[in-house]
Amino acid sequence: MRRIATVLTLLLAAACSSHPAAPTPSGSVAPPRHAPSAAARATAGQTSAAPRTAAAAAMSIPPVSAKARAAGLIDVRTVVPDAVVDLHYATTHNFTHQQLYPSRARCLVHRTMAPGLRAAAAVLRRQGLVLVFWDCYRPHAVQVRMFRIVPNPTWVAQPGPYATSHESGRSVDVTLARRAVGGTCPHKVRQHCQLIMGTAFDDFTPRAYAFATNGIGAVALRNRTTLRHAMETDGLAVYSGEWWHFDGPGSFVHRPILDAPPY
Repeated sequence: MRRIATVLTLLLAAACSSHPAAPTPSGSVAPPRHAPSAAARATAGQTSAAPRTAAAAAMSIPPVSAKARAAGLIDVRTVVPDAVVDLHYATTHNFTHQQLYPSRARCLVHRTMAPGLRAAAAVLRRQGLVLVFWDCYRPHAVQVRMFRIVPNPTWVAQPGPYATSHESGRSVDVTLARRAVGGTCPHKVRQHCQLIMGTAFDDFTPRAYAFATNGIGAVALRNRTTLRHAMETDGLAVYSGEWWHFDGPGSFVHRPILDAPPY
């Protein structure tokens, strides 16, 4: 009898374990104890989607020229996917009133600028802002033309037998824009609203100084500070003579002149 009882007990336990899980009060089967909630799954999806979106945007950017690649230059959009590229020197809308870059020019920077620009863009993105790039890598021949027009090293770097700053791809000229949210905007750049900064690009007056206060309104001062603090997040330094100019690591080191087009 004990053996029969034992066998019956084992058979009964096996039958019970094969039954489906008990329904919840709503009538559905209860989820596994450690299954993530719908909210958690959604959050995880959103977190992983952002890197995938940035990676997809970077992959859609055509490669730079062979000479630019050999010089260590990269398209800024590969590190700042939401960058607004507004190269004034690729148009006649600049202090020379001449088109200095070819129409297909791109914002190229040396790869050592990548960490600083990526960090700055991330800080600004959280504030609903984007970086607008006015100038990036600048070929030596263009620097020579600029200095002939404005031979004042306070405003235009005097070209020499070496490359520094823009000529080495280690400096950028940038401003800020607020992401498109509708409403009125006094100055649109692409679909975004460019912020008031106190002067236009290449304003050759003391108001262009990075820390100028005379003649600069409170809103512009605040915007300049926002830009400066974001760019300083990972070591990009403002040039005191121009609020829009920022230098990256090794910007002042004398290097061979780059034989690369701006694309």
